[in-house]
Amino acid sequence: MTPAGSLLIATSLNKTYGHTPALDGADFSIHPGEVVAVMGPSGSGKSTLLHCLAGIVRPDSGTVQYNGRELTAMSDSERSGLRRGEFGFVFQFGQLVPELSCVENVALPLRLNGAKRKEAEARAESWMERLEVADVAHKRPGEVSGGQGQRVAVARSLVTSPRVLFADEPTGALDSLNGERVMELLTEAARESRTAVVLVTHEARVAAYSDREVVVRDGKARDMAGVR
Repeated sequence: MTPAGSLLIATSLNKTYGHTPALDGADFSIHPGEVVAVMGPSGSGKSTLLHCLAGIVRPDSGTVQYNGRELTAMSDSERSGLRRGEFGFVFQFGQLVPELSCVENVALPLRLNGAKRKEAEARAESWMERLEVADVAHKRPGEVSGGQGQRVAVARSLVTSPRVLFADEPTGALDSLNGERVMELLTEAARESRTAVVLVTHEARVAAYSDREVVVRDGKARDMAGVR
């Protein structure tokens, strides 16, 4: 797929850790509402690519453009602002705050952006209902199952209505049944809200929920659209 009309575009990304190249001229693009699976063996550079796309890591060279703005030229505070408001994140182990209830966890991004508690928690509850975890709203993360906890994490990632959702092995800690339900709910919600999803995974069954696959190997990214 060509970058025309893309929301997020990476061009010729290079990133080296010590003497080890993680990315070697990697390119990437994604459109609004599109789900793109980033696949590759362990150590191939797929997580580094995600971190560069999200503005967490600065590439050594190359550019990342988000919505027509050069992410790599932004200040740390500008990139942090994007991650709080326009980007959402789901990680393998959810990374919920154990001291907060599940609804407080989901509402947290809104609270950090200045929303009042009542308003933030009402919106959080709406997302929890959508992700089928409304019944655990007032439980703490340690009191819910792995599948429920990950759906809470997905609700938290979508509560700000992000334009891009970065999901790094979101089902890696779940059994196949829970993993498939998480992916069904995540991709359905994202497509309805026109959120672009960058999905890092090594599992073909998870990648099957995407619109397109990009394979990262030896630091290079290959778009698999039309390649079978």
